[in-house]
Amino acid sequence: MPFELKSRAFESGEMIPVRYTCDGEDVSPPLEWSAPPEDTESLVLLCDDPDAPVGTWSHWVLYNIPAEFRLLREHVPPEEVLPWGGVQGRNDFGRIGYGGPCPPRGPAHRYFFRLIALDKPVTLSPGATRQEVLRHIRGHILAETELMGRYARR
Repeated sequence: MPFELKSRAFESGEMIPVRYTCDGEDVSPPLEWSAPPEDTESLVLLCDDPDAPVGTWSHWVLYNIPAEFRLLREHVPPEEVLPWGGVQGRNDFGRIGYGGPCPPRGPAHRYFFRLIALDKPVTLSPGATRQEVLRHIRGHILAETELMGRYARR
């Protein structure tokens, strides 16, 4: 069975509901996934907007998700260290945790939720940036899966 990421809130390629954006409650959407490769020790979740005017914009950096987890409920709290052990980084809004889609008015932007299976835990402190995490995990990626949603402000 392939490593797959899904959401009950939207289908891949479809519009992200307003609830999960800066125009709504700005809470993280529910996500669920199939089993990662057998040797997985931890998971990383990144959410990015490659269509942002300033280049790729990071909306969420979450690492050290336990390998046995298969879902994140909606509204992961904006805490550095979560009760179950996950660690959150700093998004490009300058905040810890999830920052929902908030594009300028115009055409829809794409938002990629990328789940990465690793052969080791991430040893970075809370608040690491997307770039720091990507550098840290280089050479330790076992598999990746992604879910893309779109959002536009008119």
